[in-house]
Amino acid sequence: MLSMLLTSGANSQASGGSLVMTLVMVALWIGVLYLIMIRPQKKQQKEMDQLRNSVKPGDNIMTTGGFYGVVLDVVDDTVIVEFGNNKNCRIPMHKNAIAEVERDEEGSSEE
Repeated sequence: MLSMLLTSGANSQASGGSLVMTLVMVALWIGVLYLIMIRPQKKQQKEMDQLRNSVKPGDNIMTTGGFYGVVLDVVDDTVIVEFGNNKNCRIPMHKNAIAEVERDEEGSSEE
């Protein structure tokens, strides 16, 4: 009976040690997943937010729908964009619809 208690005590210590190692491995995997997946996505989102907040009139943009246009006015979270050569095609859009921004530096330096 004594040997049975001693062996069961040794088994519980071994299983306790393996539980700790399992928890350590799970924590390491969570850390690796954070570094590989979540952190770069947050960095990219922060860059896109800065890009959208820096939009000003005269910038050429591409929308998430693939349309190219020129920003005419910026009001809070809304931008008014002119599409194509038709001067009557002006559409208000949310800033989140902007996918790319191309600065028009040549036009501003000549004027």
